[in-house]
Amino acid sequence: MITPKNFIPYSIYTIWYLYIKPVVIHITTLFKIGFPYYLTNFMLVGISIYTYTNKVMIMKKPRQLRFDAAKSDVLNLFRDHPRRVFSFSDIQQILKKNREYWRLTKSTTLENFIEFLTTYGRLSRIEISFPNKTMTRYVWGATPIYEVILSWHPASYLSHFTAVYLHDLTEQIPKTIYLNVEQLRKSPPPKRLDQANIDAAFKRSMRKSQTVAQFGDFEICLLNSMGGLNLGLVEADGPEGQKIRLTNVERTLIDITVRPGYAGGVFEVLKAFKNAQGKISINRLTAMLKKLGYVYPYHQAIGFYLERSGVYNESSIELLRKIEMRHDFYLAHGMKDPEYSKDWRLFFPQGL
Repeated sequence: MITPKNFIPYSIYTIWYLYIKPVVIHITTLFKIGFPYYLTNFMLVGISIYTYTNKVMIMKKPRQLRFDAAKSDVLNLFRDHPRRVFSFSDIQQILKKNREYWRLTKSTTLENFIEFLTTYGRLSRIEISFPNKTMTRYVWGATPIYEVILSWHPASYLSHFTAVYLHDLTEQIPKTIYLNVEQLRKSPPPKRLDQANIDAAFKRSMRKSQTVAQFGDFEICLLNSMGGLNLGLVEADGPEGQKIRLTNVERTLIDITVRPGYAGGVFEVLKAFKNAQGKISINRLTAMLKKLGYVYPYHQAIGFYLERSGVYNESSIELLRKIEMRHDFYLAHGMKDPEYSKDWRLFFPQGL
């Protein structure tokens, strides 16, 4: 117990024990083991104490923290971006353009950036694997399938039965999406047709594209039309409000006449012609057909469809009838026991 008599001795002892003795011990140790070794151990002890008491500061920061300062700016850019589908190079350009503004370090790689966007944003990676090529895209949020596949090529567009569906010319909901990228004609078409060659060509089955990929519940069929000159292409609002590129109604009817196998067959083609009444101009369709410059006399097939649909006036159909008919022609490939129209010099399936 501390009393007035022992207060001063007790205070001197306390000062010695708490303040002077540790200094004496450190100085003694310094001369016993040597200054460098002592200093090293002193620093290690200090760092250990600092690490223990300040773990968050000493530990390596998680990789995503380098984006903390710019997190909202980065995510807002993608949220407000007019596009929702990006290629690897698209994201690379975005990072390159904004790196300085976002104050990201040079060590921040494109892979780091994509990882951040997928972890903290709504970015996801998808792949569509065709036989000879895989399309990799990054999409922001829920993105309609048409918007995704149209990113395949800057000049790609939707055609055939997909365009039929989008123009509301069928009651069917196709599970195959036709994506087209036109190519230049490699060689000039022959100027004359031979009946024997026409017969031989249409006795065989229609050739179909083998560039097909499965994507979810859909099949994506990639086409490469030859020499179409990108005629009749339009931009329209898709089913979910997105902008899509596709053939207009006139070009669509021409395409499915040429390749009925890409439109569910000739019976579906006939329905499309019937449902197109009031949506097309026969004058415009005829002019476009001439510009496309097909070797085969597809005007005979189109005239037949217009007449057989029963919804077009004769004066409109006459525009096709006036074009010369030099050969017998076929509505489709590989028909067995077809019927024959003398007016259009055309073979067509029974029951049509």
